[in-house]
Amino acid sequence: MKRVVITGMGTINAVGHNVEDSFKAVVNGECGIDKITLFDVSNFPVQIAGEVKDFDPTTVMDKKEVKKADRFIQLGLKASAEAMADCGLADENGKVDGSIADRFGIISASGIGGLSTIEKNSVVCENRGPKRISPFFIPSSLVNMLSGFISIAHGLKGPNLSHVTACAASTHAIADAFKTIALNGADRILVVGAESAVCGAGMGGFAAMKALSTRNDDPKKASRPFDTDRDGFVMGEGAGALVLETLESAQNRGAKIYAEVIGFGESGDANHITSPVMDGPLRAMKAAFAMAKDHTGEELKIDYVNTHGTSTPVGDINETNAIKEAFGGIENCPPVTSTKGQIGHCLGAAGAIEAIFAIKALNEGVIPPTINVENQDPECNLDCVPNKSRNVELTTIMSNNFGFGGTNGSVIFKKFS
Repeated sequence: MKRVVITGMGTINAVGHNVEDSFKAVVNGECGIDKITLFDVSNFPVQIAGEVKDFDPTTVMDKKEVKKADRFIQLGLKASAEAMADCGLADENGKVDGSIADRFGIISASGIGGLSTIEKNSVVCENRGPKRISPFFIPSSLVNMLSGFISIAHGLKGPNLSHVTACAASTHAIADAFKTIALNGADRILVVGAESAVCGAGMGGFAAMKALSTRNDDPKKASRPFDTDRDGFVMGEGAGALVLETLESAQNRGAKIYAEVIGFGESGDANHITSPVMDGPLRAMKAAFAMAKDHTGEELKIDYVNTHGTSTPVGDINETNAIKEAFGGIENCPPVTSTKGQIGHCLGAAGAIEAIFAIKALNEGVIPPTINVENQDPECNLDCVPNKSRNVELTTIMSNNFGFGGTNGSVIFKKFS
């Protein structure tokens, strides 16, 4: 199989509108979680989220096109523009050369898609009748329109696919891109995970499940993975984009190589639609380990894990137990962190954004902290790099993401040398 590397990255999230600013903020323990401003939350039990502030969609699309695309698509376009510019394959208009377009694909990911657009048009249909529904409603809200808009923006004519596997969606998209390139289905693939569910239906729905933190009076400390006082996750929004391509093509054009993808694992719990069990994440990690070892022909040593770490009472313990089992006991476990304390849980975009943070950690030799760990839960007794970043040489890292429906994904990256 062909070797696959990362040559471009882009993100927008609650702490930054690009990769450099975002990673610096995350490493410094800055938190983008605050009172929701996107809609009136005065009657909502949960009033906080990791919103993207000061984003102007006309920076990445024509003003007349904005109303045709839900906010999750707009955020995805922003991240993809940065990744495409970063990889060096797009011209000044963001387009790729026609000679490579046919084998340059896109795989997008979102947990829910255009939820705010669905919400708005449902209200219009109920109150004003079906004839007043926007003609842009359907194309604005479909998950695969993320791929559609972005493929048009950059002229990508290769495989055009989408993943909708809840909070594991963009981790699965990275794995799918790796498979497609390794098996010669494409030379390059842009992976984009995007989510914007900070709306009445999104916040109300997750609040009704008792899944969200209700720490409205202290939003900066509401997301607290592995801490005894965690009381649920905090909704985030944003997008992450990564360009994957064959090692051969990257080397031939002298591209900057951030990391090599050496393994992934996917699994299903087959147990409960919302309550996790250890078996699923464990098998995903073990599968990633086995593939990485086969791919490199070397003994595998993971130096750092960017965990799913949502700050839910059950989820953090479950992942901790799975990691300890996967590594053969706590004494063998590497440092782990969750960056959701800084940006919230971006649902289907989480995997792409967190993979970018993990790859930046790999390149810069600094592990971002898990913030808000004031009293670490004794049942979450991993080295979670609490509150302060750590400088350490990294060679191989793993990123985990798991989702409702019992769907799990792990991906392993290695420093290229």
